[in-house]
Amino acid sequence: MGIFNFFGKQLIDVIEWVETENGILSYRFPMTDREIQNGAQLTVRSSQLVLFVNEGHIGDLFEAGMHTIATNNLPVLTNLKNWDKGFNSPFKSDLYFFSTRDQLDQRWGTTTPIVFRDKDYGSIRVRAHGTYSYRIKNPKIFFSKVSGTRDVFTTADLEGQLRSVIITNLASHFGKIQVSFIDMASNQMEFSQVLKNALAPSLEEYGLELMNFLVQSISLPEELQASLDKVTSMRMVGDLRKYAEFQSADSISIAAKNEGGAGMGIGMAMGQNMVNRASAPEQPAEDPIATIKKLHDLMQAGVLSESEFNAKKVELLGKIK
Repeated sequence: MGIFNFFGKQLIDVIEWVETENGILSYRFPMTDREIQNGAQLTVRSSQLVLFVNEGHIGDLFEAGMHTIATNNLPVLTNLKNWDKGFNSPFKSDLYFFSTRDQLDQRWGTTTPIVFRDKDYGSIRVRAHGTYSYRIKNPKIFFSKVSGTRDVFTTADLEGQLRSVIITNLASHFGKIQVSFIDMASNQMEFSQVLKNALAPSLEEYGLELMNFLVQSISLPEELQASLDKVTSMRMVGDLRKYAEFQSADSISIAAKNEGGAGMGIGMAMGQNMVNRASAPEQPAEDPIATIKKLHDLMQAGVLSESEFNAKKVELLGKIK
């Protein structure tokens, strides 16, 4: 029986892997009923790494180049097998090829809004999505924690786990920083680099290197965006009385440029109207109770925090005589 088993085995003298498909991260070289011949040639291409594994024990790692498989270049495996005097016979060990190419155009996105404290508007919820790329940096860690003994491991197999890692870390990062939503949205390249630096250590734990991370869109839920637009408009207008006077002055300039006395007459009438408004008594301030109600609506919409609302409420109640 042993003789038939011996002749049934095939000896491997050339070991290589040609990547014919995109998205393959690791590939186990087929070893069924085959053994590696002493002196076999191992070809590792420029975008590959090869790891020897024996009975679950991680052995030697080979980088790009042409390698002759012998005891002197398998120190870890030799120690595991106790080949202290070398070997001349075939041996069997699992070989795993790893692709070190950049895995481009990987997608990420928030399935639910992330809450963070905006330095201007308090606690708000944001959604974001974009792309990223990574590559295998440490095959030994990747084999131990991710791919294991599977024949083929692809980017699709890893996609869900990486997306969870990214979103979890983003939520944690947002909870620590004090930034403005407007600053994030208007400086996406700079913000992308900040997030890349924050996420890189988490991917290193899986033997991966984060090559690029891009935020393509960052937005608010519709109801919060509408409230933010109102607040922004109020801040842009500022003092409505001064804004009205500015509009009137601008209208006078336009009217004065019109041909004929009509244009001048209209301009003079506007000017007189401005004088009358300027000399008129100040309009009474808005009812504090009504203002408090509006601020309460903004707090419920997430534009104001509870502490900001309470502070303004105390201030307004103090004005009631």
